[in-house]
Amino acid sequence: MSKRIGWLGSGRVRLTEADDLAQRVTAKMFSEDNASRAMGMVVDACGDGWARVSMTVRSDMLNGHGTCHGGFMFVLADSAFAFACNSGNQRTVAQHCAISFLKPVLPGQRLTAEARRQAHAGRSGVYDVTIADETDAVVATFQGLSRRIDGTVIETMTVEAGAAPAKGVTA
Repeated sequence: MSKRIGWLGSGRVRLTEADDLAQRVTAKMFSEDNASRAMGMVVDACGDGWARVSMTVRSDMLNGHGTCHGGFMFVLADSAFAFACNSGNQRTVAQHCAISFLKPVLPGQRLTAEARRQAHAGRSGVYDVTIADETDAVVATFQGLSRRIDGTVIETMTVEAGAAPAKGVTA
């Protein structure tokens, strides 16, 4: 069981050490994610195995029908998926993704993608992402299969066996 260290968001969800790690990992990834930032995305919240990311559809995101191009909705879902599947600080990439578009999205609408881990085994994980508009109507669904690779996103403090932890650090 993860140690509780505080509150997440509006105080409805307890923040665990795993959630704190997920937030630090997401902050690091987002700071280096030029594509998501250029599209105006915001990470609304995240925790262990999940992330919520939003953006407003701009006129330069429209297709020939005057609705949001599906590629932009895919990138929104993929970004939420990336933050969710890297939340444990083990570098993880997309192995396979699929998206289903359910309804058109107009310029000015605010979209929110929420990714949640459904299962994981070994180096693979399955994540479902729901994209909803500002009325909470689902406009698309996305499923991603992740694959863990070598490395971590951020450096974490470790305590060598038999060594005393640094002040303020618990082993």
